[in-house]
Amino acid sequence: MRRVGGLKDLAGAYDALLCDVWGVLHNGVAAHPAAVDALLRFRETAGPVALITNAPRPARAIREQLRSFGVPDDAYDVLVTSGDVTRMVIAERPGVRLLPVGPDRDRSFYDGLDAVIASEEEAELVACTGLVDDTSEAPDDYRPLLERLVARGLVMVCANPDIVVERGDRLVYCAGALARLYTDIGGKAVLVGKPHAPIYEAARRELAGLGGARILAVGDGLPTDIRGAVENRIPVLFVTGGIHAADFGPHDAPDEARVAARLSAEGLKAVAYLPALSWNGAGRSA
Repeated sequence: MRRVGGLKDLAGAYDALLCDVWGVLHNGVAAHPAAVDALLRFRETAGPVALITNAPRPARAIREQLRSFGVPDDAYDVLVTSGDVTRMVIAERPGVRLLPVGPDRDRSFYDGLDAVIASEEEAELVACTGLVDDTSEAPDDYRPLLERLVARGLVMVCANPDIVVERGDRLVYCAGALARLYTDIGGKAVLVGKPHAPIYEAARRELAGLGGARILAVGDGLPTDIRGAVENRIPVLFVTGGIHAADFGPHDAPDEARVAARLSAEGLKAVAYLPALSWNGAGRSA
């Protein structure tokens, strides 16, 4: 594994890119301009770009969010969300009575589903997209509810396996934190986003349709992006300055020994690393 100056150093060996969104392309508030530039340049010189995200909402909602953050539509070819893949799982049970757990902003997750929104007492399946208020709540606040649902033997379908994500300069809990607590209590949770195979299978199908065969993944999350790429046999570029930045020393000068030791300890590997996604270590240039 080596540090590279930018995506340009690897682009010649690949004809498709599978790029994480939150933590690599934006921080939950605004886009990283150099990362946007890197995607534009890869599309110009190498091949198609697929964005892969554990966001619990459908692609159309995330596309609108990306535009609001400053990510143009021409920075990528396709967008694969954990929300869309999770909807496929629910669609296998037409007419199922769902108990939604999550914030109002995720209501688009349920649009068009052949399912009935139900009360806790009537539900047959739990659909978790996150905490209702991730600015003030913690997973343990949900323990009484989750214990009641586990006692009824309900399965939880989790639309976002992430435990935490960065939002600006803070970390907030995601649906994955509730799914983890659910299984700790004794319940069953179904997760299809990163690092699990279904979302990678969906992304591969999309890229194959665009002629992309030699895929490079890019991500910052060890338990999701990096593990998902490794377990699905996709070479991966590790962005160290994302969610794990504090573990590797100065943001712009991560300690290579620390990076290598952490990957080894987790049983993971990457083809290369860099602090933040860019084309050549700067903004748009030759």
